[in-house]
Amino acid sequence: MKAFALPDLGEGLHEAEIVAWHVSAGDHVVADQPLVSMETEKAVVEIPAPWSGRIAKLHGQPGDRVAVGATLVEYEEAATGDIGTVVGTLPQGATVASTAAAEPPGERVPTGIKATPAVRALARKLGVELGTVAPSGADGLVTRADVERAARALSEAGPPEPLRGVRRAMAGSMTRSHAEVVPATLTDEADVEAWSDKADVTVRLARAIVAACRAEPALNAWYDGKAVARRLHKKVDLAIAMDTGDGLFAPVLRNVETRDPADLRRGLDAMKRDVLARTVPLEELRGATITLSNFGTLGGRHAALVIVPPQAAIVGAGRIVPRIVAVNGQPVARRLLPLSLTFDHRAVTGGEAARFLRAMIADLAMEE
Repeated sequence: MKAFALPDLGEGLHEAEIVAWHVSAGDHVVADQPLVSMETEKAVVEIPAPWSGRIAKLHGQPGDRVAVGATLVEYEEAATGDIGTVVGTLPQGATVASTAAAEPPGERVPTGIKATPAVRALARKLGVELGTVAPSGADGLVTRADVERAARALSEAGPPEPLRGVRRAMAGSMTRSHAEVVPATLTDEADVEAWSDKADVTVRLARAIVAACRAEPALNAWYDGKAVARRLHKKVDLAIAMDTGDGLFAPVLRNVETRDPADLRRGLDAMKRDVLARTVPLEELRGATITLSNFGTLGGRHAALVIVPPQAAIVGAGRIVPRIVAVNGQPVARRLLPLSLTFDHRAVTGGEAARFLRAMIADLAMEE
């Protein structure tokens, strides 16, 4: 028997989800034949057979999450030689971790929660997490009625739906951001009255971000909280937040500072096609130096956005609306583009953020 383990599919990746097997136990496969499709943080990738041989056992079912280094496939027979991407094997008897496996709810009670042993036992029985229950008893005591009320609410809401794929990755990224980043948000508006009706808003925003990074490089940076150090970037690799039914993607538009508007548009269109087809390569989802969220295409004006470490900033663009403003002392209707700049205050000062935003506004005010 020889075992093939899930290889490292990308920097920082710890696990992936089985989407579909392309082989069955007993099949004879050849090297590089597709074995299984796995969903990583943002993409579905095919894992090829590392060598030829007969499949003895498949580890895991569609929907199971597999840790990097865990056994995917066991061979009855296999050709000798370099197995390339094999990471290793688990000890005999190790199994794939499934999203269905979890500790019984209510077993671990957060400190500071007041409840009698009988109420804690009831919470465990009904599957209620005491930390989510609003207490109604004296001095914040969680009562039996509180637990029963929470259980009814859970029942009405239906069974829990495990987050998978992109949404699971997004939840992890947001948790990491909340734990690591010290965010602050600055907002303003850009007068875009000079724009034509055919202006490419996203391309104009990308150009403005480049101008702002040149004026204030501190925002185009990575911050290392452990080392208490920042790394300033000369090139602008811009992550573009894209909303889909599967969750949020942020593919990276590389070297924005060197590309003309037509090339940027072609790049954006190609990224959108890849995201919708779920064929975007993992390397194109990593390494951004700064992020743009053009949420105004959906709605909203200003937002306190979430920074993805190690980046130090994210720019948000809201919905363009006409507003009455004073021009030379006279009320005039102008089209205004709301801007939000959220930055990691550990790495960026308020003055640096203000200068960055001012440079963006100046560039956006120009005619095309």
